[in-house]
Amino acid sequence: MKQLILSLSILFASATSFSQINDAFNIDHKCSHSTNNLNKDFAYYLYNWQSEYMDDYDVTFYFLDIEVSNSTVFVDGNTTINGVALVDLDTFAIELIPEQTISKIMFEGVEYTNYERVGNNIIVPVAEITAGSSFSAQVFYSGQPPTGGFFSGISTGTGWGKDVTWTLSEPFAASDWFAVKQDLEDKADSVWVFLTTSSDNMTGSQGLLTDVVDLGNGKSRFEWKSNYPIDYYLISFAVSEYQEYDTYAHPTEMNGDSILIQNLVYDSPGCLENYKDGIDATGSMIDLYSDLYILYPFWQEKYGHCLTPLGGGMEHQTMTTIGGFSFGLVAHELGHMWFGDNVTCATWSDIWINEGFATYSNYLAEEYLHGWSNGVSFIVNAQNSAMSSSGGSTYIPIEEIYPGNEYRIFNGRLTYNKGAAIIHTLRHEIQDDDLFFDVLGTFQTNFTDSTATGEDFKNTAEDVTGMDFEQFFDQWYYGEGYPKYQIEYYNSGDTVHISSLQTTSSSTPFFEMLLDYKLFFTDGTDTIIKYNQTDNLVNFSVYTGKTVGNMQIDPDSWTMESVLSINVGVEENQSPVSFKIGQNQQNESITLFFSNNQYNNKEVVISNISGQTVYSSQTSDSQFTISTSSLSKGVYIVRANDDKNTFVSRFVL
Repeated sequence: MKQLILSLSILFASATSFSQINDAFNIDHKCSHSTNNLNKDFAYYLYNWQSEYMDDYDVTFYFLDIEVSNSTVFVDGNTTINGVALVDLDTFAIELIPEQTISKIMFEGVEYTNYERVGNNIIVPVAEITAGSSFSAQVFYSGQPPTGGFFSGISTGTGWGKDVTWTLSEPFAASDWFAVKQDLEDKADSVWVFLTTSSDNMTGSQGLLTDVVDLGNGKSRFEWKSNYPIDYYLISFAVSEYQEYDTYAHPTEMNGDSILIQNLVYDSPGCLENYKDGIDATGSMIDLYSDLYILYPFWQEKYGHCLTPLGGGMEHQTMTTIGGFSFGLVAHELGHMWFGDNVTCATWSDIWINEGFATYSNYLAEEYLHGWSNGVSFIVNAQNSAMSSSGGSTYIPIEEIYPGNEYRIFNGRLTYNKGAAIIHTLRHEIQDDDLFFDVLGTFQTNFTDSTATGEDFKNTAEDVTGMDFEQFFDQWYYGEGYPKYQIEYYNSGDTVHISSLQTTSSSTPFFEMLLDYKLFFTDGTDTIIKYNQTDNLVNFSVYTGKTVGNMQIDPDSWTMESVLSINVGVEENQSPVSFKIGQNQQNESITLFFSNNQYNNKEVVISNISGQTVYSSQTSDSQFTISTSSLSKGVYIVRANDDKNTFVSRFVL
């Protein structure tokens, strides 16, 4: 899913330079909860939001047979749920909001009137069926769900002079308009969506339009059927006075065969002409992603778009609901057909599986279809956004996942942009594009039609590459913030000596990473060297045969970091007490990083500019953090000494 605010922010940021951090660029969505009510809301989610009886069965099939309109959100009809009992089942539970009035509930052909409604939960005592048995339930209902806001389950509006109604169930709103089990790990094997509406309208939904039945009363029934596994929130419809415009994709793997791209746009003068170029770009994107990942997962049915006034897009399986056809929006939502639809996040904490990879798919479309420089511009904007605030993890803690806090799940800075930046950094760590794309393809193959977590992706990457990514995921995916560098170098003959000090913006203390250094020589040539940052302070030497006159860090924007300084130093005799100083973001502490990792005892003294001692302590650690929160603003001298050696530096508060 991609919201308009994200698209606009990316467009705005594309005008900036390729600098690696821009504090003014911040598309972070504000969370809708406060710290004070966090525990209460989480308790509501954990204990009351969904009945435990829903764990007792597995959904195999949804059949929605409903009457809808292009000018109201009122729904009238029924939902059939076929499933398999996982235990001896004597209680059937399903979700449907109270605004939907239930007229009848059938279970295995028997009507049940003695049911209970608890919040959105419908709990029905039924005649017991044994574990492993199949069953069919049917709920008849009608009602007008609440509207307003991006995450309403069903909405209505106007576009190009045409009324239109559409659904958006992600993450918790499917029960606004159909009876459902909202469980990410329980994909239905197939789905039918039959939509009765005015014969002046057309509808769009999953799979193939198998029939349009004229009911003879000014209404028609559009019968959509899909035989691919599908998660509950990817079931959808859109209804309006549409016209259909079809194009085709021709992936290499299909050997001349094609994939239908079915587009429903308003039947208004000039509408199709306005969007045609954007729609036509979809085929080349399907061809590209099919080449980079695996063949388009739903090739036996279709891909498509339903145009609505939605502020962005929503990746409904095989038929994206979309508010326009900009290159980035189409590329993002299409990328979801692989990451989000074919392979769906197993928990909302792991929404990165959906949104991080869809955002990176947008990057790949820029790189491969528009050129390398366009790709660099895109990924730098994503990196800048991720670094526009100091903390926050891409993985979402479970206590932050609950109805009403959707904007934490779909956080533009962390879920989308930091998520994409992490994948780009992983690609750089692997140092082999064939191997990197083999990871993505293997992940798609291994988890096709299923769900996966971030850990599942990490394990796949390790299996394919033979590399260990435990530290990588701890720091980038579960951790917070980003690395910050202070670089110092000097030439000694034909060798350059580099000191790289890494501090961080937040609680993650260290990012082990492969970093690129572009060396500019005084003879006008240049080269790129790569070095693993294995500690907060690393010192290394490189024979160049030339004199380095300047240096650039991460010249091709592969990794996400802030470079605080690059300074030319002078050759020093490294004593056992020599150190570099790192300051935290809030100037509340400094850390001394001693060049010599031997744990010799050292005295550390801080004095002000007048020579008065303001701090004194002993340490034998290789890293020593000192609180500076009680010190006034000004210049301070730090001295470290043992029995034989002294080293002096300074810092400014």
